Amino acid sequence: MHTATRCIALAIASALTGTLLATWSLASTAQTLKVGVTPGALADSVQVAIQEAKKQGLAVKLVEFTDWTTPNEALASGDIDVNYFQHQAFLDNAIKERGYKFGVAGVGVLSNIGLYSYRIKRFEDLKEGAKVGVASDPVNQGRGLLLLEKAGLIKLKDGVSTRATVNDVVANPKKLKLLEVEGPQLVRAIDDLDLAQGYPSHLVAAGKRDIASSALLYSGISDNYYAIRFVTRQDKVADARVLRFIQLYQESPAVREQLFKSNANDTKLYTLAWQPKG
Repeated sequence: MHTATRCIALAIASALTGTLLATWSLASTAQTLKVGVTPGALADSVQVAIQEAKKQGLAVKLVEFTDWTTPNEALASGDIDVNYFQHQAFLDNAIKERGYKFGVAGVGVLSNIGLYSYRIKRFEDLKEGAKVGVASDPVNQGRGLLLLEKAGLIKLKDGVSTRATVNDVVANPKKLKLLEVEGPQLVRAIDDLDLAQGYPSHLVAAGKRDIASSALLYSGISDNYYAIRFVTRQDKVADARVLRFIQLYQESPAVREQLFKSNANDTKLYTLAWQPKG
């Protein structure tokens, strides 16, 4: 074979090899499930599930976001396949505001909330006119008010449920002063209030594990509306890879161990929302 011919043949072979490698690489990337999360307990539990999935031949990549807007934008644009950071209340609001074509492929962990106080040990000890903090955002305020109603401190207008606001309080025997506080600030606000809605996970993150475990009352499985969802685009809700990963997450003992660890080794702080009630 002439030198020129040999060079052409080698060039063609090289090009074909490159094309095949590129095609394989693209195929491999397409088969990798991308899961969007926010840092903390959720990311830690998903990372454990990814290791479990790897053992079973399912490739999954963790994609972290530091805000609560980008994960849905990334999902809508196809940059990720599923996200795991929002409860149903947040999702419903996002769909209403932005028109996302999303669906829920599965349910995950439910972070319970609590009613905390440094000043009283029983609700009966709460004095008339006491200052009580609730979340200021509409997504979480209803949740706190429902817990106050469960504690017997207030009564809400019939039918408002999770959409309740401070304006829906129809009975307040102790004339409690309901103060609206930004969710992330409730951890600090407990110092200046007689009672406050609190997020155990925020207290744990702030290094107050003992406080996180000392609420006067916690929400639970009846609060399932606020369990974190595995959210996909509507055309991916039945995707076999997504459903397989969710199954791994829910069934893995290692994932449950991580969730326990991330919640100060206290099962009062969270609920495995996919498990049957009872």
